[in-house]
Amino acid sequence: MRQYKKTTIIMLTLFFSMFFICQSFARSYADDRAEIENLAARYMFALDFLNADDYADTFTEDGILNHGGGIERGRQEIREFIHESKKKMKERNAKALSEGKEIKPARHFITNMVIDVKGDKATAKAYWVNVSAGNDSYARTFSYGHYEDSLEYVNGEWLFSKRIIFNEYWEGRGYGVLKPE
Repeated sequence: MRQYKKTTIIMLTLFFSMFFICQSFARSYADDRAEIENLAARYMFALDFLNADDYADTFTEDGILNHGGGIERGRQEIREFIHESKKKMKERNAKALSEGKEIKPARHFITNMVIDVKGDKATAKAYWVNVSAGNDSYARTFSYGHYEDSLEYVNGEWLFSKRIIFNEYWEGRGYGVLKPE
């Protein structure tokens, strides 16, 4: 009887130790959601500051970005798209300054995220708004739409494997109109 108790205690100790160890390594929905929301925020900052490397690094190596100007496939194309966008922005700003116009930065915001996680894959939808100051310095909605994302958990982090940007104020880029890929 004494040997039975001893064996039972050892087995229960091993079971609970393994249970708690496994729990400490398991990802929860809350953890996944927080990481995906952080990814979306990093994406927005990289977009607003036109940081091509940080922007591209929010995507998987073979990630797809479907945006108003076309479709970029892979991190290198995505990085080049942001480099080109930065170049065009500098040219527009230089022209505006030469005409005596004030340059006011735009900022993107993301809201109402709906995230569905299934293991190492996830989908997400969210609204986005781009705000900038008008000539009177009051903030105005410059553009808006929503994202539809596919994500993958790769090497310990969530990344976009595909992001479709719906620019709902542009004809042909709204929901139900845009024909992705």
